[in-house]
Amino acid sequence: MYSDQFSRLWLTLQSDYEAYMERELAPDLTEVQLHTLELILASDRAKPSDLIPHLDISPAAISTLIDRMERNELVERERDEFDRRIVWLKVTDKGRRAFERGVEIRRNYFAARLNALSEHNQKLLCYLMGKITPSQGSEEQTNRSAEMSNQGS
Repeated sequence: MYSDQFSRLWLTLQSDYEAYMERELAPDLTEVQLHTLELILASDRAKPSDLIPHLDISPAAISTLIDRMERNELVERERDEFDRRIVWLKVTDKGRRAFERGVEIRRNYFAARLNALSEHNQKLLCYLMGKITPSQGSEEQTNRSAEMSNQGS
């Protein structure tokens, strides 16, 4: 079984990625803010509660995150015209520019890592990662992953 070797490589890559993103996005953006902008832009607008399951943070933490992003003019809050209790988040022009910059930084990181592989091996790696990456909300995939980890124990 290669789980120990895979976990060491994965954690090393993850640590390198996080350090790179923190360094390159600073001082205007964090990785969590980039992901938040990505989620909002995917649907044009979003409620803070819509973001919680994707960011895996508490409601209090989402409020703090959105407050900071609003202060930095990355997002704005907008009341729903029919139900004033609903607050929508919209990405500002400054937020869109920060998002585009962040995506380019992320793209450059992965391009640099993947350049060590042939095009064929890049496709193969993406295919294999797709095989082991659980689909969000896929109970069947989650159960298969749990079974695999129990077999590896």
